[in-house]
Amino acid sequence: MRIILIIAILGCHLITAQTKDEKQLRAIYDMALTNGKAYDWLNHLSNQIGGRLSGSIQAQQAVEYTKNQLDSLGLDRVWLQPVMVPKWVRGTPEFAYIETRPGLTTNVPICALGGSVATPDGGLKGKILEVRGIEDLAALGKDMIKGKIVFFNRPMDPKLISTFDAYSGCVDQRYSGAAEAGKYGAAGIIVRSMNLRLDDLPHTGSMSYGDTPVQNRIPAAAISTNGAELLSTTLKLNPDIKFYFKQNCKQFDDVESYNVIGEIKGSTYPNEIMVVGGHLDSWDLGDGSHDDGAGVVQSMDVLRLIKASGYQPQRTLRVVLFMNEENGLRGGNKYAEVAKNKNENHVFALESDAGGFTPRGFSFDCSDADFEQVKSWKPLFEPYLIHQFVKGGSGADIGPLKDDNLVLSGLRPDSQRYFDHHHAENDTFEHVNKRELELGAATMASLVYLVDKYGFGIPKKVKG
Repeated sequence: MRIILIIAILGCHLITAQTKDEKQLRAIYDMALTNGKAYDWLNHLSNQIGGRLSGSIQAQQAVEYTKNQLDSLGLDRVWLQPVMVPKWVRGTPEFAYIETRPGLTTNVPICALGGSVATPDGGLKGKILEVRGIEDLAALGKDMIKGKIVFFNRPMDPKLISTFDAYSGCVDQRYSGAAEAGKYGAAGIIVRSMNLRLDDLPHTGSMSYGDTPVQNRIPAAAISTNGAELLSTTLKLNPDIKFYFKQNCKQFDDVESYNVIGEIKGSTYPNEIMVVGGHLDSWDLGDGSHDDGAGVVQSMDVLRLIKASGYQPQRTLRVVLFMNEENGLRGGNKYAEVAKNKNENHVFALESDAGGFTPRGFSFDCSDADFEQVKSWKPLFEPYLIHQFVKGGSGADIGPLKDDNLVLSGLRPDSQRYFDHHHAENDTFEHVNKRELELGAATMASLVYLVDKYGFGIPKKVKG
């Protein structure tokens, strides 16, 4: 009889906990969908400030704006964390054409890759050599490559349901293509845009010359997917065509910028820190609404939603708006460096950097035991159609914090349209859906609430 009574008491306790958690998540989602601030904040970032390339005036304006908004939320502390960032400037718009014979040309859309050197003042013209990837260079050899413009034309794999996997499968040609082709004497490179859709929008992105001396660096540009298809087809018909492109980009000395940080002090475990964040910088072609204005404003709204719900976090909750994720990761590295020097105890970090589309779930970089605990919370999210809880990556900016005692997580929205906009001029405010953005903020706040309430270490079964 006593055993039955104990089981009954425990069952009542569990049901009470379930009910409280269900009510708390419901309150968070209701507030986000009826009184969310993320969309208004994003409107200002996108339409009043615009693209926020590291080291630019717009990036500094974004720092000032987001700090002012965090100040207005009544947080316990808001501050700026200085960080030196690269300053690369695109210059005048790029221009390119395919020349099938002297005087007969067809213009194609290109854009310089971030960090590239400029072409000569008069532009660069040469024969073009198409390859599927970096691995083809060694087989062709220096005699075939020297003096030519190498055209990297490996598309994202449309068979992969995860578009991020498709992106990972070919982004090396963008990042390292110039460094590798330069070793064989190439005059420049053109890279197919990282985009599953066929359109006329070139997509920029970071690239690296590795240890290539400055005087040996070659210009690198992305060509739109339609342009890549045209160039490839034209090459098959006439291998002797020439390609011309001109770009005026320039790398300047590093400049000072800032991570923007705000926090709510924990009531019970103030020395245990939870981080939620996104990156404040963006590329300059669009206004960076999906990458990563969405993550920035969602992360800001997490703290507002937690406060507005009446929940007092047991642990210290920080929002960190990282600077320079796109072309250096300086902000993420600086935050981790300062945290280590201060011997801060981070227990959880959540990043949103996959666009403002409908949230589908989370990925987690953690131990098997912690992942089992996370999965026990899954039923609480299922009424909101959040069903993907996977063990895997998290986010670039929170990655430097990684250690054995820290759980890292990434918000995972539906990714099918993300690379239509990624690093292109159509990454703009009108392509963000207000409701989808708000659902993402509520989903992040709900996970933060559960992590704070239950912690990690001893799995606690919580069902919806």
